[in-house]
Amino acid sequence: MVSFEMAGSVEKTQQIIVSWNETARLMAAFGLGLDYLFMVVYPLTIGLACIWATDILRFHHWPLAALGAWLAWGIFLAALMDAVENVALTFLLVGPVIAPWPQLAHWCATVKFCLIFIGLVYALYGLIVWIVGKLSMPVPGS
Repeated sequence: MVSFEMAGSVEKTQQIIVSWNETARLMAAFGLGLDYLFMVVYPLTIGLACIWATDILRFHHWPLAALGAWLAWGIFLAALMDAVENVALTFLLVGPVIAPWPQLAHWCATVKFCLIFIGLVYALYGLIVWIVGKLSMPVPGS
């Protein structure tokens, strides 16, 4: 499915679709529909993780603390890009493979994946700072 999202040209997209049998096309259509459910879950999860990481970074006075709120909104932009990408992919799956749909799907997927990756890395950064903070705290009663 990622190769379909990232094909980026009429030729590559046509090759992918032609290589699929009817079952594979139905599974791709089902996956596109199912993806709309994930568009509710992942922005909330990753966005909240970015906000949590911001709180942790501010508490421990680490750099990039102000970035989390922007990234949380960026994750919602990723979901919007995902929705536009899915519309383009649906047009490609059910209609003729013509421009600009492969290019639109490619650029929306690229933005989506980049924003999700950055958000996840930021959340991981917050988790590491949280762990370091827990490990460096004095143990009560010692």
